[in-house]
Amino acid sequence: MTDDPFVTHRSLLFTVAYEMLGSAADAEDVVQETWLRWAEVDKAEVHDPRAYLVRIVTRQALNRLRSVSRRREEYIGEWLPEPLLTSPDVAEDVELAENVSIAMLTVLETLGPVERAVFVLHEVFETPYQEIAEVVSKTPAAVRQIAHRAREHVAARRPRMQVDRAQQQAAVEKLMAALSTGDVQGLMEVIAPDVVVIADGGGIATAARKPIVGVERVAAFLARAAKFPDFMTTPTCFNGMPGIRIDVGGEATAVSVVVEDGLITRVYAIRNPHKLERLDKEAELRR
Repeated sequence: MTDDPFVTHRSLLFTVAYEMLGSAADAEDVVQETWLRWAEVDKAEVHDPRAYLVRIVTRQALNRLRSVSRRREEYIGEWLPEPLLTSPDVAEDVELAENVSIAMLTVLETLGPVERAVFVLHEVFETPYQEIAEVVSKTPAAVRQIAHRAREHVAARRPRMQVDRAQQQAAVEKLMAALSTGDVQGLMEVIAPDVVVIADGGGIATAARKPIVGVERVAAFLARAAKFPDFMTTPTCFNGMPGIRIDVGGEATAVSVVVEDGLITRVYAIRNPHKLERLDKEAELRR
């Protein structure tokens, strides 16, 4: 019996759906819907199972994206993607790690559904324009134009990601050391002057409703948080990037950072408990 292509490509399909939706729960639903459709297909008629499955999962993700956009407009406070605990092998694929990072997914939220699908398929998964055209029901020429617009949009908004993993890790370690003692000066030495903290509590967990901007405000905010008696930090890897898990009073926070020139320029703090249900389960992300 030959291996089922769906099983072979399941991690890839999950990655495509997650890149499209920024939610592991929604991505899992979309992968399940893809499996149901795949089960009904005459496999003998499918010449390229991988491309066929990617087409199905993208269409399902597009449908889901359109239906959740209203939900996100009504979201309380800032909306951030659901963080995924990832293994070191995701970090080794630098391009994949940058594309699935919390920072990138946050930028992708600002694209329209079709633009996001085109960007993800072409830039992340190197899908030819002809194949993307079939998925989004447009001509290859139109898809090329959409891809160009999406690329410019993302380039204007994405942080200059720090590719040097050692520098990134060093900045995270300095941040953790300063947090462990509530050292305001130590925090200010690792944080960029125009740093931005974005927190997502979803109206459930306590979190700043608006971004906190500037090194002094951010350092004071972090130092205050670190003063809780049972404040505990654990180094980890979220979405292919070095991150920190913070536990206080039975509540977890997933912290992802952007490092530029050795300094932390963005801090994403996800506190919504519905988005932290997978923090102990490693996700398999594949291209």
